[in-house]
Formats: sequence, C-alpha cells, structure tokens
Amino acid sequence: MIDRDHALPLTAQARQLGISRGSIYYQPRVVSAADLAIMRRIDELHLLYPFAGSRMLRDLLRQEGTAVGRLHVATLMKCMGLEALYCRPNTSKPVPGHKIYPYLLRKLAVTRPNQVWATDITYVPMARGPGCLSARQPAFDSSNDTVPKITR
Repeated sequence: MIDRDHALPLTAQARQLGISRGSIYYQPRVVSAADLAIMRRIDELHLLYPFAGSRMLRDLLRQEGTAVGRLHVATLMKCMGLEALYCRPNTSKPVPGHKIYPYLLRKLAVTRPNQVWATDITYVPMARGPGCLSARQPAFDSSNDTVPKITR
C-alpha cells in the first residue's frame, strides 16, 4: 500500500490511506527464544489452571526456577490472547437497550416426544485453543413419560 519510491510523500500517502504515520515505520521485533520458552510454559500452565492470572502464573514459573516479573507475564499473556477465567461482577444485569425475548413455553403443555428440545453450548479449553461443545436433548422423556420442569 505504501510506496516508498513514489513522488507523493509518505505522510500524504498515510493520510490518503487513513493510517497513522507511526505505523509506516513500525518494524515488528522477533520474539526471543527465552520468551518463546516462557510463552510455551505459560500456555501449558493456563491449560492446567485456566483461572490463574499473571500473579499466579508468575509464582508458578518462579517455583519452576524461571525468574520473570508479573508485568512481563501479563504482556506475554496479552500477546498470546490468554485471559484468566473467573466470575466477573454483575454478569446477571441486563445491558440497557438489549432486547428481552419472551418465554415461549410458559403456557405450553409438553405432552409428546419431539415437541420441545433443550440445548446448551459451552467452550472447552483444548491444546490448540478453545473448542465449542453443544448438547441437544428432548425435553420429553418417552421412556417413563415424565416431563422435566423447564425453567427460565
């Protein structure tokens, strides 16, 4: 996109493309072998302890004999796209302006198979990134003709 040999100055080319001038001169650094080793170990520890943040991972690495600071661990985690899994506050509060969908099964009597199905989805951490697992099951059990209570 940027032509360094063009008669138009680099600043004008950047303005035309809508990018900052600093991004023209940016040269990404090569990640050192030591950082790659630490990143590999952080990834392994994150699979074992997905709730561990930068402080806990720093302590686990120090127990193994790797001297590394918390901010460096946090930087490497951000570079790798890793984030500790924990309960965040106010997750049950609805976002203002978010559409509230009606509960369609409130007055429906579930009396036969294949009338109502229940589904769920979750993400499972795997070696090459998270995998998506979905489950679907009928809400009516025809083996003993019982209808489990479906709650909102």
